[in-house]
Amino acid sequence: MTDLPIERIDKHEIKTAILVDGGFYKTRAQYLWGTKTPAERAEELRNYCFSLLWSKYEKRNLYRIFYYDCPPSSKKVYHPLLDKTTDLGKSDVYKWQTVFLNELRSKRKFALRLGELSDEATRYMMNYDSMKSLLRGTTQVGDLAEKDFRLDIVQKGVDMRIGVDITYLALKKQVDQIILISGDSDFVPAAKLARREGIDMILAPMGATIKDNLHEHIDGLANKTVLPSHKQQTATGTDPLEPTC
Repeated sequence: MTDLPIERIDKHEIKTAILVDGGFYKTRAQYLWGTKTPAERAEELRNYCFSLLWSKYEKRNLYRIFYYDCPPSSKKVYHPLLDKTTDLGKSDVYKWQTVFLNELRSKRKFALRLGELSDEATRYMMNYDSMKSLLRGTTQVGDLAEKDFRLDIVQKGVDMRIGVDITYLALKKQVDQIILISGDSDFVPAAKLARREGIDMILAPMGATIKDNLHEHIDGLANKTVLPSHKQQTATGTDPLEPTC
């Protein structure tokens, strides 16, 4: 007679792909767990993804983790307040993102899907609140500081790649389940198609509020905001060194 807890036996096996909206993940991770080095953030992402594989009722076998993002910009951008050109290729952001992507490339079961940045749309923009204050006259031009401006960078092809991969995985029957780390309702059409093809669509918004139309077209939420320890991972069978992964 086995003394295993009931949640550890008689689980049906399913093949799971995890798709990570990189921009979304980095923003939420910064909010939830603070600033980290590229290596620490990459390891954190790995641990978070593997924690999502644990289920009380399913034995989720990892197919692959797809990470979607853009390489950093090396463009030289004019700053209107400082009246000088900034070389983004020499910035701390460029160095951090370059190392971070390289860290992910070296991790088992990770596949990078990189879009590109729109150089034409890369510019420094005044923050909305600062602009509103300036137009109302509560702030003068001479009072503006660097904090009143932000670097506006437009990604191209990232959302499209996520949608295409969801569609491809579903139509080719490569997985039984997709866990999407995002909070963007732009993926609703792809999610609807995947569900029609019999794919179990799970959303992991990392504690972020999601729109009703996205709620309507998923099969469940994995809304974890706490990172597991390595000991917890091993106890729940989600350690990446185990054969099931």
